[in-house]
Amino acid sequence: MLACLVAVTLTDLVSLAVGLDAGHTVAKPLLMPLLAAWAGVSGAPRLLVAALLCGWGGDVLLLSDSDPAFLAGMASFAAGHVCYLLLFVRHGTPRTRVLLPAPAYALSLVTLVALLWPDLPADLRVPVAGYSTLLVAMAYTAARLGPATGLGGALFVLSDTLIATGVADWPQLPRPDFWIMLTYIAAQFLLAGGVRRALEARPGPLATYGEMRSTTP
Repeated sequence: MLACLVAVTLTDLVSLAVGLDAGHTVAKPLLMPLLAAWAGVSGAPRLLVAALLCGWGGDVLLLSDSDPAFLAGMASFAAGHVCYLLLFVRHGTPRTRVLLPAPAYALSLVTLVALLWPDLPADLRVPVAGYSTLLVAMAYTAARLGPATGLGGALFVLSDTLIATGVADWPQLPRPDFWIMLTYIAAQFLLAGGVRRALEARPGPLATYGEMRSTTP
């Protein structure tokens, strides 16, 4: 399953790098279902699987360039962030050292929204501000399960910031969709893998499931 995920990831990224839209259109909707399936068969919490499937919904919706699809995609990702937040609060360690302290995350949120606000379409300003708040909260709490999930949360912020700057019509890197997907895929993989590793190291259903698999002939 991981081999399939790697193959689809490479297909998507190479397609974006060379400008092959058809390859991206086919590969992108397969990414999160494969990652969710891998997490599911590993015995990962349902909240993780739900978060990844919400990401899949957002991926599919953002294949369209229409404003309603963008808003619906943002709502789907927001639902995924709620799942992640519940997962990190439920299973995380509150005093774990984070990549950045809370004031740094708060400052980055306020600065980003303030800079983007004048250049965003009027009907997207409030939704983007609300979504950004939820995204940054998810990224901050992600570190409760370790550095891998913390980095995954930070990369998710970076990926969505690249999307937001595109919506605001700011100057972009060459092949902006490539960098958006590269950081997004890395973020989701780090979040899923980090959750799995963190929970495997603890007594509980996921660790027990892994032990059962290792002893099965």
